[in-house]
Amino acid sequence: MSEFVYLYRGGETNRSPERMQQTMQKWMAWFKELGEKGHIKEPGHPLERGGKLVKGKQKTITDGPFAEAKDVIGGYTLVEARDLDQAVELSKGCPIFDVEGAVEVRPVMKM
Repeated sequence: MSEFVYLYRGGETNRSPERMQQTMQKWMAWFKELGEKGHIKEPGHPLERGGKLVKGKQKTITDGPFAEAKDVIGGYTLVEARDLDQAVELSKGCPIFDVEGAVEVRPVMKM
């Protein structure tokens, strides 16, 4: 088994409390299913909207993520899968797709 990171991008941000509750239930059900099948290595966490970007040799600090970036990373999960194809297939159950979001599936490099 190899490790992969799911980076959750975009999705609906202005939701009613009821919609947020429904969405959270879908996420928990999806995590439970992946966990029962042995794919969750670390469930990860949602990320705050704000932050800083440190860049270049001068280590310039700017506010980030940037408002113009529609696909701000909202969270992550570390999963185990046989290969990239299986990791991609497993990601298709993610509730973020219901709100036009995306899952970036990235292999973790073994060092």
